[in-house]
Amino acid sequence: MTPSLAERMKEDQFAGYAYAYPHKTSYRPLEPPVPLSIAWQREEKNALFLYVHLPFCEMRCGFCNLFTAVRPATQFLLQTLDAIHRQSQVTAREIRPQQISQVAFGGGTPSLLSVEELQRVFQRLSGTWPIDWNAARVSFEVSPATIDSEKLSLLRTYDVDRISMGIQSFSPHDLKSLGRPQSDRQVEAAIAAIRNAGFPVFNLDLIYGADGQTEQSWLETIERAVAAAPDELYLYPLYVREATGLGRTGRSPSAGRRELLLAARRVLLDAGYHQQSMRLFRRPGVASESDYCCQEDGMIGLGPGARSYTRSLHYSSEYAVSRAGVRRIIADFNARQDGELACADYGVRLDAEEQRRRYLIKSLLRAPGLDLDAYQARFDAEAEDDFPQLAELAALGLGLREGRALRLTSDGLSWSDVIGPWLYSRRVASRMEAFEIAEK
Repeated sequence: MTPSLAERMKEDQFAGYAYAYPHKTSYRPLEPPVPLSIAWQREEKNALFLYVHLPFCEMRCGFCNLFTAVRPATQFLLQTLDAIHRQSQVTAREIRPQQISQVAFGGGTPSLLSVEELQRVFQRLSGTWPIDWNAARVSFEVSPATIDSEKLSLLRTYDVDRISMGIQSFSPHDLKSLGRPQSDRQVEAAIAAIRNAGFPVFNLDLIYGADGQTEQSWLETIERAVAAAPDELYLYPLYVREATGLGRTGRSPSAGRRELLLAARRVLLDAGYHQQSMRLFRRPGVASESDYCCQEDGMIGLGPGARSYTRSLHYSSEYAVSRAGVRRIIADFNARQDGELACADYGVRLDAEEQRRRYLIKSLLRAPGLDLDAYQARFDAEAEDDFPQLAELAALGLGLREGRALRLTSDGLSWSDVIGPWLYSRRVASRMEAFEIAEK
C-alpha cells in the first residue's frame, strides 16, 4: 500500500531532488531503439529548446553526482566536441526543427572550454540549427575558477542573457565540509566580472546542509549573496549520494536542513525576492522566461549525459558518476556512427498516465501551481479526478485551491522534495529503486 503524504513527511523531509519526472534513474535500454525521426514526428517544432551538455569540470566537488569528467586531456575534449557536432548535425537532420527559442549550456562546467573552443561550439550550432541568438533565450553555466572577461565578452557577442554560477557557500568551513576548494577572492572577482559584463539575468547557486553548518554561517552566506544582488538565487539542500566523494566518507547532511531553508527564505523575502519554487528565488521584474524548465517538453539534448524530452519519450546516454564510468560512456559516445546517433537507445517511455503525472508534478512544484483548466484542455480530464490523493495537500495545509488553480502554500513549497516523490507512479519508483549506476 502506498504511504500517505503524512506518513512520508514523518519518514524523510528531504527524499531527493524532485524537479524532473520521470527521474533519470528510471531510464533503461530501449528495445528496439527508436529513430529520432519517429520520436519527434508529432512534436511541435517551432519553439524547441536546445540543451548542450559539455561534460567536463576543473574539479569534482564532494557532493557532486553530475555526469562530468574532471580535467580532461585536450585530445579527449576535442574528440568529444567533434562528436557533439556530429550528433548535432544528425539530430537536426532527423528532427527537422523550424525554430530554436531557447538554448542552455550546462554540464559539467561549460566555461572550462577555452575562448577558441567556445567560439567553435557557437559557430557549429549556428550553422546547424535555426537559432536567432538575439531572439532566443540563452543560459550559460560558469564556475568562479574558469570564467574571465574574454569568455564573458564572447558570451555577450552571442546574446547570452543568463549566467548561472555555482558557488555553494561563502563560508570556508562549509566549503571544506562540502569538498569544494574555492578562493573567496576568486568568487568576488568572478561576480564583479559578470556584473560588469552586463548580462540581463545573473543567478547564484548555493547549498545548505553541510555537516557542521550552523544557521549563523548559512545566513552569513545568504547575506553576502544578497549583497551581490543576483537576479536569481537557487538554494539546494545537500544530498549525500552514491559514488560521490561525500558518499564514500559516510558523512551525512546536517539534521536541520528544513530550518536552514526557512531561515534563508525569511531573509530573501525581506530583501524583496519572490519565491518561485522550493529552490528558486527571483527579484521582481526578472522575466519568468529565464526559467530553465521543460514543462511543455520539446527539449533536444546534445552531448553525452544530455537528456531529451518529447511528450511520450525521454532519452539520453547512460549515467555514471565514477571517473571510469563517465569516461567509458563519453568514449562510447565519441565512437558512435551516424546511424547510432540517429536513434534513441536509452530512456523511458511515457504512456498517457505518466504524461498526466509529469504535467501535474512539474506544475504543482512551482509557485503558480497547477492550472486546472489547462490540465483539462490538455488531457480532457479533471486533475482531481485523475489524482484524488491531491485532497491530502489541503488537509495538511500544504495546498490551496484558488478558483481553477491548485497551488502549494509557502509551507507546501518547502516540502516539494517529499511531495514530488509521493506523486511518482509505482512503475517509475520501482525502476528508480532497482537502478544501478554504470561505474565501469
